Amino acid sequence: MSIDDRFDDLAASLAGFYRAWAVYVGLDLGLFRRIRAAAPSGLTPVGLAAQAGCQAEVVDTWVRLAHAVDLVEFDGERASMDELVAAILLDDQRPEYLGGQFVSTVVSSLDYEGLIEFARSGRPIDGRPARYHRAIETLTAQDIAVFFQEGLAALPDLAAELTRGGRILDVACGGGRWLIAVATRFPETRLVGVESEPDSLARAGRHVQEVGLSSRISIEARPADDLPWPAQFDLVYFQDTLHDLPDPVATLRSGWACVRPGGRLIVLDWCLPESIDESRSLHGAMMWGIQLDQLFQGTRLWDHVGFANLFHLAGIGEPGIIDLPSGATLFVAQRS
Repeated sequence: MSIDDRFDDLAASLAGFYRAWAVYVGLDLGLFRRIRAAAPSGLTPVGLAAQAGCQAEVVDTWVRLAHAVDLVEFDGERASMDELVAAILLDDQRPEYLGGQFVSTVVSSLDYEGLIEFARSGRPIDGRPARYHRAIETLTAQDIAVFFQEGLAALPDLAAELTRGGRILDVACGGGRWLIAVATRFPETRLVGVESEPDSLARAGRHVQEVGLSSRISIEARPADDLPWPAQFDLVYFQDTLHDLPDPVATLRSGWACVRPGGRLIVLDWCLPESIDESRSLHGAMMWGIQLDQLFQGTRLWDHVGFANLFHLAGIGEPGIIDLPSGATLFVAQRS
């Protein structure tokens, strides 16, 4: 690669920084949603600004940036959206949804003023603000879609069991969205969510009340490694959260104790690359970027072997490992 080619490659990363912020602003202000709804005619920047309650010059600049980085179409008068781009950024019930990834990545980066000092000292930040946990809730919408469309397809007997009912425990449930999705799709189930982060706990309780499922979903405030329900659940579930917990081995051990004979413990998570070649892929680049953020907050991701080793350390044994089309992985343990 020539120096000019390398220059263009690195300069594209600078444009990518502004592209990520264009996505975040477009999602947070509802600009993408409004442009999509105006199909096929689209919207003028002035009309878009009026609908969103924003300043016309700022929205006009955003439209031109979004067009320059191939997020919207703009002919100089009206902005419109390619439906595939709209689906990826806005449709949070499909595995291809990336809107939450953009939101969580940008919001996470707001804490990075301490990243240089962390690299020198090795001392992670004390904690993440509530805005981070709210952003993670948008991120996990993709995980929910992956569970329903890919995870249940890989475990058809689990889908059959959920149809018949049973008790389910969601450990570190965040805003409770997975619980609500399962309760809605499988009306015979009874569910418990455990969460210790105060803002997430409040949101989970509020979301459950808003959809009228308080009689079937209870939200408990307690640490993830202190689960006082021995052999009471048909499914104990960890969604993109095991790597965020202070003591994942103790948490797995506590969760496993809650599984009834014949029941399962399932971890849905995203694994680090296992080779140099895999690291140079798009997926690998994203995972190593996420790992840097994880280390910054005092947690970490693992590769397949690392996740499986947590099961061994917890006394569970070798989990079943199922790689899903989206790039996520299921780790499954079943009691005899």
